[in-house]
Amino acid sequence: MKATEARELDVEELQRRLAETRRELFNLRFQHATGQLENTGQLKEVRRNIARLLTVLNQKQRGN
Repeated sequence: MKATEARELDVEELQRRLAETRRELFNLRFQHATGQLENTGQLKEVRRNIARLLTVLNQKQRGN
């Protein structure tokens, strides 16, 4: 998800997406630990998506 896409969402939708993305990261970490994850680059991408969502969410909550 790009930052521009995230900025178009409202706070509730951002929180929902954040929860989904965190679950996805948990599942990817579990797959990585068990040796089932082939594309380890997904971990980095998902972590960055979480950071983007948190940034936009904080901006919206502060009113910027």
